[in-house]
Amino acid sequence: MMSDIRHSLLRRDALSAAKELLYHLDIYFSSQLQNAPVPMVEKGPIELLEEFVFQVPRDRGSHSKRLTAMQELQLLDILCNYFQDQTKEPVRQVIFSSLFSPQGNKADEQRMALLGKLTSMAVAVCRVPVLECAASWLQRTPDVYCVRLAKTLVGDYCGLVPGSIQTLKQIFNVSPRFCCQFITAVAALYDMSTEELIPPHHLLEMIVSWVFEDPRLILITFLNTPISANLPIGFLDFSPLMGLVRWCVIAPLAYRRKQKAAGGGPIGEDQNLYSKLHLSVLQGLMVLQTHLTEKSLYGRLALILFEQLVPLVEELGQLCEELNPLNAEQEMELALDRLAQALQVSMATGALLCTRDDLRNLCSRLPHNNLMQLVVSGPVQPQPTHPTLTPAYYPHIHTPPLGYPTLPTHAALPAHTSLPAHAALSTHTALPGHAALPAHAALPAHVALPTHATLPTHPALPGHPVQTFMPGMTFPFRPMR
Repeated sequence: MMSDIRHSLLRRDALSAAKELLYHLDIYFSSQLQNAPVPMVEKGPIELLEEFVFQVPRDRGSHSKRLTAMQELQLLDILCNYFQDQTKEPVRQVIFSSLFSPQGNKADEQRMALLGKLTSMAVAVCRVPVLECAASWLQRTPDVYCVRLAKTLVGDYCGLVPGSIQTLKQIFNVSPRFCCQFITAVAALYDMSTEELIPPHHLLEMIVSWVFEDPRLILITFLNTPISANLPIGFLDFSPLMGLVRWCVIAPLAYRRKQKAAGGGPIGEDQNLYSKLHLSVLQGLMVLQTHLTEKSLYGRLALILFEQLVPLVEELGQLCEELNPLNAEQEMELALDRLAQALQVSMATGALLCTRDDLRNLCSRLPHNNLMQLVVSGPVQPQPTHPTLTPAYYPHIHTPPLGYPTLPTHAALPAHTSLPAHAALSTHTALPGHAALPAHAALPAHVALPTHATLPTHPALPGHPVQTFMPGMTFPFRPMR
């Protein structure tokens, strides 16, 4: 069948061949859906797409064809319209995957170039089906390709045309799922390891506005993904949580390092944005606790892996040594406070599962910090009684370490009971053989003493408030600025 389709396409020009190929593949995969819930992608359709969409010749001796700029724009329009008009979600997804999933061959460069332009166009003209397909692609594709797509979009909307970032910002209202995956890829791209990998101001401002408006945004992919304890190696995380925690923790020192390299210039206004982002991430963790509890996964499924914390803590320690307290005392304190807060809330909400000994050993080389010391050195907890919690882990790191027991109320003093009245003395009975003596007059009985009024009970002394992180309660402390 594929060979017959190929012969018919060879007689057409590039654009009409691409359009007809989409038509044939639509019929092919739709018929597969009648027999299986998920269509199978075979080698034949992929080879046809490489030849007639990406213009990669099948014969090794042939030269690859190149579309003109106008033809490429028309091809993007054809693809956009196809995905917009396709009503069958499985067919749409499988054709998008067949088009743009890397195959490890020379067509991958053309794939990535066309995917970047198609996604950028979908943002510009608000083609939601294309953005949803791109979100799925970001979830199931190795992160090295995801970072390339994110870099393309950042270049188009943060550097190419001034003010175009507002167009990308509006996507939050139509495709939150794409926004979640985009943030995850951007956090992997800008890891703050060098000055060039600090996120641009406008990009940071947009992401903070998204997450601050709805902290649940960072959990959308995780909440809509089948539960799995194993994350494929080399792929993006289920959420941008770890990447955003890294941003908030490293930012004070990364910007201080940048300032030092620039000769002591101003750090800028971005630090207020990181403080706002830090609060939003902690609020997102609160939402995660509710979900894990409802699904009986609390204490069993982690969203932040302990192995991911190791390079973060190591880099933080290196930055502290490089800048030293004399040059960056405030920045070091802020970074350590944010890390301690993130660890505390992550463990309390079930996002991070690790033993306290592991955490203490990990953070032992960091400079002293009061809040960090409190997090890693709380009193010993009793074994959890909830059947879904694993005894080896320590999720409730702040209760009761940060709380105090409520003082018992004073018991009411018992009232005095009335004293019993003395009974009247009885008369003497006459002795035998003697004259009866006159009887003594009965002595009056003692008047009963009045009872004491009941003493009022003391009101219960107020206990010190226990800091808890329960859904629906106001966050008990501000993020460190």
